[in-house]
Amino acid sequence: MKALALFSGGLDSMLAMKLITDQGIEVKALNINIGFGSREDKSELMARRAAMVGASFEMIDVRNAYLQKVLFNPQYGYGKHFNPCIDCHAFMFKTALAMLESEKASFIITGEVLGQRPMSQRNDAMAKVKSLSGDDEDLILRPMCAKNLPLTKPERLGWVDREKLEGISGRSRKRQLELAAIFGLEDFESPGGGCLLTLESFARKIKDFKEFDQNMQVNDAQLLKYGRHLRLENGAKMIVGRNELENELLRGLKTDKYEEIKLFDLVGAYSLVDKNINENDLNLALKIALSYSKAEPQKEYELGFKDKLYKASSLADKSLAARYFVAS
Repeated sequence: MKALALFSGGLDSMLAMKLITDQGIEVKALNINIGFGSREDKSELMARRAAMVGASFEMIDVRNAYLQKVLFNPQYGYGKHFNPCIDCHAFMFKTALAMLESEKASFIITGEVLGQRPMSQRNDAMAKVKSLSGDDEDLILRPMCAKNLPLTKPERLGWVDREKLEGISGRSRKRQLELAAIFGLEDFESPGGGCLLTLESFARKIKDFKEFDQNMQVNDAQLLKYGRHLRLENGAKMIVGRNELENELLRGLKTDKYEEIKLFDLVGAYSLVDKNINENDLNLALKIALSYSKAEPQKEYELGFKDKLYKASSLADKSLAARYFVAS
């Protein structure tokens, strides 16, 4: 017997897998990568945590499909910010359900706890997720709160012993921490979501992008994770790195929608601007780029954009750039 687990890397999903592997069932942990889970690659960490509870691990890249099918047209709307939680969970389950045959697995498990999250883990929300995901055979099992929910096929047919599952509900973490101690689990992620779509600052970046560009691609979405994002006076987009790591990430994610401002030998933040930027916005962008460099105040420098050279000096006060921030 084999189950596929939706795995976020957190304690709840680790415990859910442990409850199933302890019943002699093989578990493969799937991290469904929608592109908004984290600013950093945690695949090695998640593989290690899955192994701690006896599961194998695979990351499934669905970023493009998620952008096309879920993010901008959710059937059940958004949460507080830009988080289509019900549609998102259903999409993940649908992805996993479609993999059952190829993985020779029989059912799906998840670490969800009834009542823990306000939008996606209520009884009515779980019913919507079930319907939208196409789980007509009751193949989605939630081991952490199973005793509070109707029987699923794995329980009805005796694949899983329901008595060995949990009946947790609500936001308290007391029982989870008790189980972690019982199982000897110390390396796990603190609760708190981890989804960038639930953050107000990130939601502002997405809304701003869509206002000016209706064609978001995977790298466009990844670019939103890093740097200061500015919308200049005439509508051009500018992105300015905040540190060396972000500078390198922005270089690697640059798309053909953007061109970099070349500082040449001047040390400073890596800056990207719309390739079709107009002259007024470009002049402003050059000043902002210099303001986030080691440039001397009011001194004129030669900068590069596309195949041309320009001369500019930094803003009189770097804080003036803040008026253009979408999110810093």
